[in-house]
Amino acid sequence: MRYRIPLKLVLLFCILFIGVKSSFAQESDSTQVKAEKKETFLNHTSKGFILKTEDGKYEMQIAARLQLRFAVPDDQDPITFADFRNQDQRIFKINRARLKIGGHAYQPWLKYYFEYELSRSLLLDYRVMIEKWPWLNFKAGQWKVEFTRERFISSGDQQMVDRSLLNRKFTVDRQQGVEVYGNLDGGGIANFNYWAAVLTGMGRGATQNDDNKMMYFGRFQWNFLGREVPFSGGDLKISQKPAGIIAIAAVTNTSPYTRFSTSGGGNLAGYEGTNDGQYTVKQYQIETAFIYKGFSWSTEFHRKNIYDNFDEIETNLGGYYVTAGYLAHQALEFWPEPLEIAMRYAVVNPDLDILSNKQRELALAFNWFFSGHKNKLTTELTRFTFQDKELPQDDELRFRLQLDISF
Repeated sequence: MRYRIPLKLVLLFCILFIGVKSSFAQESDSTQVKAEKKETFLNHTSKGFILKTEDGKYEMQIAARLQLRFAVPDDQDPITFADFRNQDQRIFKINRARLKIGGHAYQPWLKYYFEYELSRSLLLDYRVMIEKWPWLNFKAGQWKVEFTRERFISSGDQQMVDRSLLNRKFTVDRQQGVEVYGNLDGGGIANFNYWAAVLTGMGRGATQNDDNKMMYFGRFQWNFLGREVPFSGGDLKISQKPAGIIAIAAVTNTSPYTRFSTSGGGNLAGYEGTNDGQYTVKQYQIETAFIYKGFSWSTEFHRKNIYDNFDEIETNLGGYYVTAGYLAHQALEFWPEPLEIAMRYAVVNPDLDILSNKQRELALAFNWFFSGHKNKLTTELTRFTFQDKELPQDDELRFRLQLDISF
């Protein structure tokens, strides 16, 4: 389902953006300008343009992000062996163009957030959060479920050009529902985060459920060094104290779908049925992450069970990835300070009963940070290798270059 934004709303945002831009043409980002009524303020920070009242009870953050990408021989990750035949293609495109609006109303702890994909006319996020206490928060609306670290991290905060082979098969992506979450800090190693949600389970943009069954999600995270690892790629702040996490997450759902994406519900290759309640999906993942002095590390280990309630066929999928990055100027004097090197290795098994059926990804990336993740240039070289017991091994080498800028 596509959402259409009223023309008046689009014009309002355009006028607001042009007005803000002209007001700050001769001012620095930290300059604060008082409005004529002397009751509201405008300024610009890393969160974008901010409009807020003097008493601090109302605040609106408006930001935009543009992602330009060049890829050869193609941009999409291979799904089947047939995709390796699509050689000699080159593409330059606007991969993402986002408008983000967030802030709080009435009280600083009553927050809201919207995100819209301009290039595809998709309303991605819309949610309201009550975050008055660190240990007990509430959320309602549509958002990316915190099932996997790789998917939950914004596409603008990643170390690689895009997410790994695992994302298509294991992400829960955006869902609609309610959630309770928080941080339980008992001091030292007794530091934990939790998330628990009840969701419709039909993906982004759903307006109804196919049956009376809901999607249930839970995640428990141990911050074993007493500090959380932010949902962001790399360690750009050069942490002087180490931070690490171990997390486990699980989700169960019955629907016509075996996968989810930004487009909504869909099906993996080999699952062609679209009947209501046809597939019962149960999956879990174990995750680790660590940052210290410019070094970063993250892993995910996945298992997914798909049961076809109509044909009574059961399939188990598995996979894992390992990602590591380093701002090498910490150790090498000749290494430029804004340059990060990162690597990723991922393996997916579409059917665990067939051991020789493997899909592998090995990627090397370099990030040049002009202004952190807000303005960076990423270059990436990736090798895909697919293996099947009945087909010869096939592989592909892909190069991508991407500019990401937020304002």
